[in-house]
Amino acid sequence: MSKTERYSESLENYLETIYMFGGKDVKSVDLAKHLNVSRASVNNAINSLIEKKLVDKALYGNISLTEEGLKVSKKILQKHELLKAFLIDILHINPEQAEQEACGIEHVISDFTASQIKKLMKKLQAND
Repeated sequence: MSKTERYSESLENYLETIYMFGGKDVKSVDLAKHLNVSRASVNNAINSLIEKKLVDKALYGNISLTEEGLKVSKKILQKHELLKAFLIDILHINPEQAEQEACGIEHVISDFTASQIKKLMKKLQAND
């Protein structure tokens, strides 16, 4: 994902979920259950991800991340984990609230902002 390439929060959630399910041979029904959406919503999102060359899907088959989809989903998950750690370790937010808030913030911060948060965390933790 280039620094300027952005995807909707919804599509990023699909990518992140596919990655969490192993990145390949993921069933639409599993995505629908995990994301609490209809199978029709899954089909629409997957078609959009196919158009963007982020996933592959055989006709009536399972879903797999493409090489680019894997890169994008890893970056989303890294931002999520970074933000969750920042909220818990630095701001002392409870883990449940941190998980929820990291899930929303991860979709709007830039790569640069994420790298700055990471630098700040290292600096603060080195001073402890």
